[in-house]
Amino acid sequence: MKPVNRLGRLVRLCKRLPKKWQSAALSRLFNGAVKFAGTAGIRITQADYQQAEMVLANRKKVQNHIKGVHAAATALLGESVTGLVFGLNVPDDRLPLLKAMDINYLRRAKGSLKAVAQLSDEQVAQIRSLEKGEVAVEVVITDEEGEQPVQARYLWAWVPKKR
Repeated sequence: MKPVNRLGRLVRLCKRLPKKWQSAALSRLFNGAVKFAGTAGIRITQADYQQAEMVLANRKKVQNHIKGVHAAATALLGESVTGLVFGLNVPDDRLPLLKAMDINYLRRAKGSLKAVAQLSDEQVAQIRSLEKGEVAVEVVITDEEGEQPVQARYLWAWVPKKR
């Protein structure tokens, strides 16, 4: 799929690197732009126009009082992965905006977290072609045991940059 924005072109450049360097390059690029994600240490393991995957290690920096990944860090992980897959499709003349987060904490997470967000063909077409709109992006967050401690959905919107 053809990139429609600067972010897409940068991701395409990172994917030209040797496979073992791609994750580090993508993560450095993303974490340089999204400072809070960099502080938390979020790592991108896969990114394209329809799916993104990120991991967040259970490190002291992001832990809560019971040594698990803090709820706010978990929400950041979900926002980051949905924002990346959404942002790869928003044309440069439009402004991406997070409108809402719906996060349900189901159980205590064990260890590090992995988040995967996907867009359908229809959602990608909407984002790329409509001047303004919104899409709900589901994210699957799993822990080291493969369990899903969180259910989350992020509502992303886009509007023209110039009025």
